[in-house]
Amino acid sequence: MNIDRYSRQIMLRDFGMAAQEKLANSSVLVVGAGGLGCPVLQVLVSSGVGVIGIADSDKVDFHNLHRQFLYDEQDVGTPKAVAALERLNRMNSDTEIVAFQEMVTTQNVFSIIHNFDVIVDCTDNFTARYLLNDACFLLKKPLVYGSIFRHEGQVAVFNVEKENKITNYRDLFPGPPSPNEVPNCNEAGVLPSHSSVIGTFQANEVIKLLTGSDEVLVHQLLIFNTKNYQSMKMNFNKNKERPEPQTIEELKNFNYEAFCNIRKSDDISSNSELETFLSRESSILIDVREADEQPRLKSFNALEIPLPALERSLGSLNSYQNLCFICASGIRSKKAVEIAKAHFPGKEIRHFPSGIKSISP
Repeated sequence: MNIDRYSRQIMLRDFGMAAQEKLANSSVLVVGAGGLGCPVLQVLVSSGVGVIGIADSDKVDFHNLHRQFLYDEQDVGTPKAVAALERLNRMNSDTEIVAFQEMVTTQNVFSIIHNFDVIVDCTDNFTARYLLNDACFLLKKPLVYGSIFRHEGQVAVFNVEKENKITNYRDLFPGPPSPNEVPNCNEAGVLPSHSSVIGTFQANEVIKLLTGSDEVLVHQLLIFNTKNYQSMKMNFNKNKERPEPQTIEELKNFNYEAFCNIRKSDDISSNSELETFLSRESSILIDVREADEQPRLKSFNALEIPLPALERSLGSLNSYQNLCFICASGIRSKKAVEIAKAHFPGKEIRHFPSGIKSISP
């Protein structure tokens, strides 16, 4: 560890070398490398946290660049986890960076979070927030929560014992709002200064947690308005009636989309979305055209199961959790979705309605 790099924080009277060593021996997972995740990652890497994980399945887009400062124009189209890892590695060689280029789901959440001391929720949807909260609760992992809506942001720390009790996100919000009540950044807009402030607050809570500060936002929700600088800290208690999975198996079988009133479309609408879907663990593309139809698909690995043979071939799909069907124009692939859903109610089943000709062979 290069002591000179951290000398200005080590000289703080309530920090010192002992706190720096705690950071160096700690690990943090940041879920979401967007408007909140970028400042969190930059601050934690700069401060000398030993191991930092990045979990994100998205790719960099032009509309990200105004607030996601880890990326530049050359990164557009690159997976965020990859671009962030490369940039952060150049920032501080003391820190080990680990990238998870996948969406956090009920099936992989425990394998992703279990090796990290603190988890940071920088996601932008309620499905991910409840999933992360519940997984951290079951594994007793501290979770640093942050969210933004227009000019207002929220920060809190969950799953940390204080005053003989442990509280989490469900104590504040036992159930999600209706889908139309709280739009995301794509719908409501966001200033880069706002996401940077709230993300920095999250990073500050992580540092306080790791170094043993008594001033962590436990059992408290910080609400901060960056437009008028009004702030409020709201205390909250344990909700004994909060509904949550009580075991790992219950969580894996919990339908977070249904709980959050989200009805997923069966459609995958773009080539990049298809690539992201197929990059997830246990995913497969199934071509339901006849064997003599052209062009054959070469840019993706796919199983070839003509639609008339699908029902008797469903056993070959047992080992896959995420299925996507494709045909010439979307008609047969939509029928394949109906057949597969009737047989596999627990799997994620989608199709690519624009068809094979919209993909480069």
